[in-house]
Amino acid sequence: MDLNDNNRKEAKQLLLLATLAGKIMLKNGAETYRVEDTIERICKSRKNIKYADAFVTPTGIFISLEYKGEMMTYLVRVKSIKIDLNKINLVNDFSREFVGSNMSIGKGLEKLKKINKIKNYNILTKTLFGSLACAFFSLLFGGTFFDFIASYLVSFVVLTTVNQISKYKMTFFINNFIGATLASVLSLLAVKIGIGKNMDIIIIGSIMSLVPGVAIANAMRDTISGDFLSGLSRGMEAVFSALAIAFGVGLVLNVYFKGLI
Repeated sequence: MDLNDNNRKEAKQLLLLATLAGKIMLKNGAETYRVEDTIERICKSRKNIKYADAFVTPTGIFISLEYKGEMMTYLVRVKSIKIDLNKINLVNDFSREFVGSNMSIGKGLEKLKKINKIKNYNILTKTLFGSLACAFFSLLFGGTFFDFIASYLVSFVVLTTVNQISKYKMTFFINNFIGATLASVLSLLAVKIGIGKNMDIIIIGSIMSLVPGVAIANAMRDTISGDFLSGLSRGMEAVFSALAIAFGVGLVLNVYFKGLI
């Protein structure tokens, strides 16, 4: 579809379409370079758009495009970021379809809104299978079957607690600190009452759900791609998440080995 010479409104809609696509990707854990590339491809897919550029940070999107000598700019703030790779994949597929076809902008907006409304797995499902993944990590690190059971039970309580805490919009540092502290205390109790055998392995398995794996991977990929600001931001997020986990576990173990608990 070509933009009509007198149809300035459609140029604005195209800008909004690209912004929405980028926002969905960014708030669901996509790398910044992938978000920028998707936005620019969508904007440049229509004729009469001679210039389009995007600047993305982990918390914001800045987009500008030129239509008939007029610059249009849009800014959107992204505050909450979660991990939903399914939505990222769906937006990727949508962008390819939009760029390679004559899909109308209105229809494109409808599709993106449907993608944005797709619900993730419910809390119980994520908690059950997240705990199972943590339990298998305990086996990976050399734990026994009893460590597997203990790690599963501890992880289930930790994930349930962290999910409840997250409703109060606390920072990721506090969430990880509380989760790591709780995992350490419950792991000690599990060993004392005989459910588990190896305290260290149970703790390691239980905190795996808190490890910022996506943040670390995205930091590396953004840095390699030349997005140093985003790479540094995500890298610091990963560092502080790891520090929160270390502080939580270290505090409990320090108190334990001093004989206070």
